[in-house]
This record gives sequence, structure tokens and C-alpha cells, in this order.
Amino acid sequence: MGNPKKHQPTVRKGLAFPFQVSVVCWVDLLGYGSMIAEAGFNPLHGKAIDAMKRLRTFHEIVASKSNRYFPTLVLNDAAVSHRDLSLRSRSVTFDFLCRCWALFGAIREAEQKAEFPGARMVIATGFRIRAKRTSPDPATGHLGSILKRFDAGIVSAKQAISEAVRARQSFGLVPELQTNFAFTKAYVADQSGTRGGLKGARCFVDLALFKNVPSSWLESDEQVIWKHDRLGLSATFLPVCNLRTNRHPEGGPTDIRDALEVAQYLTRDSNVLKTLRSAQLRSARQTIQD
Repeated sequence: MGNPKKHQPTVRKGLAFPFQVSVVCWVDLLGYGSMIAEAGFNPLHGKAIDAMKRLRTFHEIVASKSNRYFPTLVLNDAAVSHRDLSLRSRSVTFDFLCRCWALFGAIREAEQKAEFPGARMVIATGFRIRAKRTSPDPATGHLGSILKRFDAGIVSAKQAISEAVRARQSFGLVPELQTNFAFTKAYVADQSGTRGGLKGARCFVDLALFKNVPSSWLESDEQVIWKHDRLGLSATFLPVCNLRTNRHPEGGPTDIRDALEVAQYLTRDSNVLKTLRSAQLRSARQTIQD
């Protein structure tokens, strides 16, 4: 008897929709603002030294955990990471969760060692609208100047590359975080803090990422039902106590969701793939017209 046929994905590889299913991790240091306030927002004050050391350590940890599969953006005492989930495989979901937990663990260890309050992490999912990546006009600005001087033989290739690496753009953004509702949910939930039920230096994961509450590889406390009335946002979060990353079937645990399953959960629409395909066709027609 031959091997049973593998389940064929319902989404063609490489197919891009105008809407992506995103997962975002937001983490920030608890009590950092109070530390700076006690120093009168004066970096020369003695109490500011510990705050600055704490911030430097936080940045170093985030940098050490960042890579092409876990890109990060640091904003002072907070950091955000993002990833588009896969419509074909749950492995991307699991990989992102593992990387988030590794980051949280490293921050927690450093914070405990220094006897600081710790950090709160919120991992949420939602749709994002694909945004066009902006880039500097090569004919203007600093880059244009470098290219003109290189073409004229004024600077060598090595000098031009070195200057280009050091050049700073006057405008920049992360396209994946623009109109990203997972980012909105994670940030707003974190800001609600104890008042919203997300108390203390813990890692909270959006239940939308799971088909059911994991028990064999994830230890969690009582679920937190969170909502923001003014924005109409709501989610159920799991406070994670431990996450085991080994001994899982190929593709990761079967009780987590891929992008299509997350989209179905968020929209309460079992035919959401059809809706996404319709949106993709409309987007393609609009591009042709433009």
C-alpha cells in the first residue's frame, strides 16, 4: 500500500493578496518612564545612569534576537517585530511565537538580574494592507550627489559605498507596520495594562493564533478577555508561563493556525479565501487602469 497523498494547499505558492494576515509582537519596559522622571529628564542626573544602562541592555538584547525572519524596530524603551503569516503552512506561526518567547526570556533574565521591573510583551494578529515601499529618488539628495561624484571620478567606488552606508534618509517607515491592525491591537492592549487585564511583566498571546488552547507545549494562566470600547477592538489573550519549542511534528504543533485559519477566525467567514481572491482581482484591475 503506497503512502497517502499529502494535503494539497488551497493557495498557490507566491500568490500575493492586497491584504496580508500579520502577527505583531510589541514589548516595552515597565517603569522606565518613572525612572527618567525621577531624574527630572536630565541625563546628567545620577538617577538617570541606571535608566540609560537599562535601555542600552534592552537594545542590545533586541538586536541580538533580530534577523530576516524576526525584523525589529526599536522605539526608545519599546520594540516591535512583525511577520506575515503563511496561507500554506502553520510553521511560520509557530516559528514567530518561538522567536518572541526567546526574546521575552532574554529580556526577563536581564531585568531580573538587575532587579528592574521587567517588560510586558503582547503578541497579536490581524490584517494589514500591503503598502508600497518608499525609496529615495536616485536623482536627488545625498544619494544623487554620491552617484554624480562617482560617475565624474571624484570619489572611488570604496569611498562612494562608505559614504552611502553612513548616509541617513530624511524620511523612513516600515511598510509592514503601516495600516497593520495586528500592530494596532498589540499596542493598544499593552497601553491598557493592568486596567485592561494585562497585568505585570508577562507575555500575552492572542488566542486567535490557536485552534484550541495548547496544553502539551504551552503553559498558560487564566485567559484574559480584553476589549477597547472606543476603538471596537477585542481579543482573548493567554498569559504564557512557558513555551516548549522541541518535539513537534513537521510544520509545528497542530493546534496552531496558519494565515487562512486566522483570517477565518477574525472574519468569522469560512469562505474568506474567496473574498481575498476577489480583492486580489480588483487590485489587479485597478493597477492596470492606473
